[in-house]
Amino acid sequence: MSNLRKATLGGGCFWCLEAVYQEVDGVESVVSGYAGGHVPNPSYRQVCNGTTGHAEVTQVTYDPSVVSYRDLLEIFFTIHNPTTKNRQGPDVGEQYRSIILYHDEEQKETAESVMEAVGDDVFEDPIVTEVEPLDVFYEAEEEHQDYYRNNASLPYCQSVISPKVAKLRQKHADKLG
Repeated sequence: MSNLRKATLGGGCFWCLEAVYQEVDGVESVVSGYAGGHVPNPSYRQVCNGTTGHAEVTQVTYDPSVVSYRDLLEIFFTIHNPTTKNRQGPDVGEQYRSIILYHDEEQKETAESVMEAVGDDVFEDPIVTEVEPLDVFYEAEEEHQDYYRNNASLPYCQSVISPKVAKLRQKHADKLG
């Protein structure tokens, strides 16, 4: 087995990204959590209140011999709107910002390259995705893990998450496990 790598991404509600990346071939695990803020060990309630500076993120552990970091980022830019600051659909606030938290310089360069490639070709408005080094990742509470798998019939899952999963299946069928 090759060396597993991590990608940390925020694009709105972490439940959405988690559900999508759990279907990607080469992804070993997806953990919902918080990053990019200034309060140690924040709770979901604190993050939702918008006072910690954290974004809801997912940390994706993947096998780069199966799926590349670039592939993960191309999926990322397919399943959320990176042109709206602090907002994804009905979710509004700094905690829902579009953010790539890189683990090394290579990831930073890849993120910048992918953003440049998809910028003018895919989106009418400028991309506002933040690209920052990962400082600390805090795992979210247990009830936020595997949320879509455990709650697929809930209205939020049906109206917000299911369309993102469907979009993944349509646009990236070649990358599914």
